[in-house]
Amino acid sequence: MSLHNLNKVYHDQLQDLYSACKLSLDATRELSQVASHKGLRTVLIAGAKRLFEGMEKLETICGKHHIDPDGADCRGMRALVKEVYAQVLNAEFSDDAIRDTMIITQYQRMVHYTLAGYGCIVAFANRLELEKDAQMLKTQLTAIHEGSRQMSEIATGYLNQRAA
Repeated sequence: MSLHNLNKVYHDQLQDLYSACKLSLDATRELSQVASHKGLRTVLIAGAKRLFEGMEKLETICGKHHIDPDGADCRGMRALVKEVYAQVLNAEFSDDAIRDTMIITQYQRMVHYTLAGYGCIVAFANRLELEKDAQMLKTQLTAIHEGSRQMSEIATGYLNQRAA
């Protein structure tokens, strides 16, 4: 794809973000299954739901622009998901709190990558005066940010102290 204008960049990044969400969805679901802290499991399940809802919004937006949402492979998220498996899902832990702490660490890395992607495409949609796209994307960005905040509260309010 030739990225010769902002519209093409926007389309490319919509596809890349869709791929990122798709890649992290299964990993997030698996993390929720191994989490021992009930609140952590709840936030992870909600995070998976947000990822799925975000994918639906991205599909809608891509459809409006006549682009295939599956048109990219997000190598950045692929690498982060590989770390989820290496650092959590395929790792051994002597303590549930340590595992839960690593779940938060790896999940937050995926979430922050996604937040950066949404932030960029919201800015692109605004610049391209695609108000409906921007509003849908901004709503998703806000929801993901709230989930990240909840995850940080679990870490700093209980788990990090327990793991120490």
